[in-house]
Amino acid sequence: MEKTLPPIPVKRYFTIGEVAELCGVKPHVLRYWEQEFTQLRPMKRRGNRRYYQHHEVLMIRRIRDLLYDQGFTISGARNKLQEFNQSERDRRKAGGPNGGGEVLVDGVEATDIDPEEWEAATQGATAAVQPIVTTIDAAPWRQLRRELFEIRELLVTGH
Repeated sequence: MEKTLPPIPVKRYFTIGEVAELCGVKPHVLRYWEQEFTQLRPMKRRGNRRYYQHHEVLMIRRIRDLLYDQGFTISGARNKLQEFNQSERDRRKAGGPNGGGEVLVDGVEATDIDPEEWEAATQGATAAVQPIVTTIDAAPWRQLRRELFEIRELLVTGH
């Protein structure tokens, strides 16, 4: 069932229909997976409309791969995701790649986009945008991003 998925566009939020197309599953499957995988929590707005962020789209692709391509059951995929997330936390605590200290958000690491994925996602960007993207010093933005994720976590947990 090897199906090439389209690149994920560079944008903040995705509707359930967009995510369904990006991940090769139907919207009702995404709603079902929300019940089965606690790490998957899209933001909901008026009328219970779901809005997914980039890290959630990546998680859905990971879930899809586990279920459809690797043949895991829902329970097995859930356990595999938990194992993966725990090993990532352990690796960060031990100061593994990425220098440690990256923030986990909803069970998915909040790291910078993979360079290959970034290139694929920006293929359709206009020539005027690409030079700006490549000249920005990433260090201050990474720090700001970490702080925003920490603030988000505080707001979600209420602590």
